[in-house]
Amino acid sequence: MSRYSTVTEAYAQAWARRRVFVPLYMALRLLAYALIAPGMAATINLAVSLSDQPALTDQDIAYFILTPVGFLATLVVLSILLTVEVLSFAVMSTSLRYDGTDRWRTSWAAFGFVVSHVKELLVFGLLFVLRVLLLVAPFALVAGVIMLWATGDYDINYYLTYKPPSFLAAAGIVAVILLALAFVLLLRLSSWALALHLVLFEGIRPRDAFDESRIRMQGKQTRLKIELVIWVAVRLAISLVIAFVAGLAINLIPITEGHLKTALTLSMAIVLLWGLALIVLSAVALGALAVLLDGFFEGQRLQAPETTDGGSLRVRLALTVGVGIVAMVGGIWMGNGLLKSVEADDEVEIIAHRGAAGSRPENTMASVVKAIGDEADWVEIDVQETADGEVVVMHDSDFMKLAGVSLTIWDATMADLAEIDIGSWFDPAFSSERTPSLHDVLQAARGKSKVLIELKYYGHDVDLENRVIAIVEELGMQDQIAVMSLKYPAVLKMRELRPEWRTGVLAATGVGDLTALEGDFLAVNAGMANVSMVNATNAAGKDLYVWTVNDPLQMSKMISLGVDGLITDEPALAHQVLEFRAGLTPTERMLLWMTEELGLDLTSGDYRDTSP
Repeated sequence: MSRYSTVTEAYAQAWARRRVFVPLYMALRLLAYALIAPGMAATINLAVSLSDQPALTDQDIAYFILTPVGFLATLVVLSILLTVEVLSFAVMSTSLRYDGTDRWRTSWAAFGFVVSHVKELLVFGLLFVLRVLLLVAPFALVAGVIMLWATGDYDINYYLTYKPPSFLAAAGIVAVILLALAFVLLLRLSSWALALHLVLFEGIRPRDAFDESRIRMQGKQTRLKIELVIWVAVRLAISLVIAFVAGLAINLIPITEGHLKTALTLSMAIVLLWGLALIVLSAVALGALAVLLDGFFEGQRLQAPETTDGGSLRVRLALTVGVGIVAMVGGIWMGNGLLKSVEADDEVEIIAHRGAAGSRPENTMASVVKAIGDEADWVEIDVQETADGEVVVMHDSDFMKLAGVSLTIWDATMADLAEIDIGSWFDPAFSSERTPSLHDVLQAARGKSKVLIELKYYGHDVDLENRVIAIVEELGMQDQIAVMSLKYPAVLKMRELRPEWRTGVLAATGVGDLTALEGDFLAVNAGMANVSMVNATNAAGKDLYVWTVNDPLQMSKMISLGVDGLITDEPALAHQVLEFRAGLTPTERMLLWMTEELGLDLTSGDYRDTSP
């Protein structure tokens, strides 16, 4: 039999025992989660109570693992999960050593046998974790030093954007180190393959079992290494198929007006089913590994007890799973209760990108009015100067995208603009839309929404800053506007002219420390936003806005990160996301975050331009 056939046969045998393996594995997992949920919540609660922070946001939970206490808590969680794997593997391995065809009887006997040896197994699990950590630590340390040496002088975005060779060289070296680590782990794990069997079935002390296993595996390790690689490949292939099906299901969820709550609920349900499928896969794969390793152990087989009441055993197993479910629900309930005591409400401003550009043509009075109607906190617009000195709302340098007209904005007069239809490209119903003036937009928004003005130049600046100032002050809207630009000197000039005005830096990529730039806020690509950037921006006393966020899952993730503003083409949708999140527990919010992290999205339409 080929090595591949041996592995697939092992999976087949594990699948044949799925009615026993999966519930037992799931029951132990549920009990582990019941321990983890309140424990982690209590630890986070304690950390917050010892700090000067009165509330807890979702991103604080994520950032917590980077603290010493959080790192320790993470190790505890990993140890609990590894203990579950050890216990589950022990039950599966033991069930395979019993003679007899009654799988329910032999599996229940195996469970009892393992429980009677739980002390030895816990010691074995602790020694196993320590041995693995000692193997991983030097490789991780070297990899960290290399990355710090190669990319530690500036922000990582600097290396990704302006010095890719140095970053790629460091990443390549780290990849080689990780491959070496994988080889060493494969070598050691294959030599330890019989250690657990020796502890369980021959009574060898856990600390001696590893050396004895190495001796007994001499001459067999090459075969096992090949089978382990195939075992991992099969498991990975199945998990990718499950991920593809889940992603396809989520992407088929329709997003229609007024049904966002249903769509988000369905997406969370699919992710939960995805997680359940992965747990089933984990149980079957662990069972397959037990089958593989059992083929290398030559110890005596065990005799199952005479009890033959399969129905009674099913009832006991069902009760075990039920206890696990009740414990998990109780643990999650306790965890949510602890987290709610320090959780902060969502505080984020909704900024309508070029107006409500998802439902109206961009930078038109129609999109501005719609954004105001959608109760956007800010209406974001782009402004430039015309040939006759007017300040108008326009993003591009010419009208090719909007109207198929090659006329540039700095060569156009207001009379020219009155002839150019900038709405029909979106829908013929907007054929009357013309390029609006800054004055008209400000007047429409006054007292309803604030206006975020982006200064555009394209190398043809005449006196844009002073002309914007004159219009704003004419309408008395100094406290209802903010100004930003991709051109940092323009931001500095505006701050010099009107130091009391709210100004910000717009950034598509990060070079160095963005928080050191002058300004009241940063507006960055959502792909740049992470926990570190949020914390750094807050520490600098600035706000962080992200663009252009149109997917409700990404909106939820950005809110969980703790950003201060969402720049979006869909302000009404953003309000729906906030309303939906208001009814969620911290656990459900983290589940939404996880859904987005898995690369899934619920974007309902195509957006012509999401650039700043």
